[in-house]
Amino acid sequence: MTVSEIVESRGNCRENLLQILHDIQDSSGDNSIHTEAIDELSRIMGITVADITGTLSFYTMFSMKPRGRHIIRLCDSPPCYIMGSENILDALQKKLGIKIDGTTPDKAFTLETSSCLGTCGVAPAMMIGDEVYGNLTADKVSKIIDSIRKSEGR
Repeated sequence: MTVSEIVESRGNCRENLLQILHDIQDSSGDNSIHTEAIDELSRIMGITVADITGTLSFYTMFSMKPRGRHIIRLCDSPPCYIMGSENILDALQKKLGIKIDGTTPDKAFTLETSSCLGTCGVAPAMMIGDEVYGNLTADKVSKIIDSIRKSEGR
């Protein structure tokens, strides 16, 4: 979908900006929001580029740089940290061969951290896309990544 189609489908009002930005990012092909889309959105909605960019930079779910098809968000809140999220981060980095904010060469995964996923009862936890994975271990993380790769035929 184009930016104008997305705005038309959501409604051209400031209250819809977050959902419009989600839709633009989802339709980008690389899980990011390009400057051209921001410029067009600004023109269509009458919102300054600075306002849109400020919104993008405030929320961690948005990115202006290309990311993988699957965004891994590892919780690094105190409960997850106490329950071993640092070990899970090490396991993810080794399994994927990337550091935090990195993307695998095949563009399958981007690894990010999150200050809280709201899943303290199953700490340590991560989200991949909209799916929450809890009570993580290094072995469980490896199996999750392998399962996603297998489902993509890779």
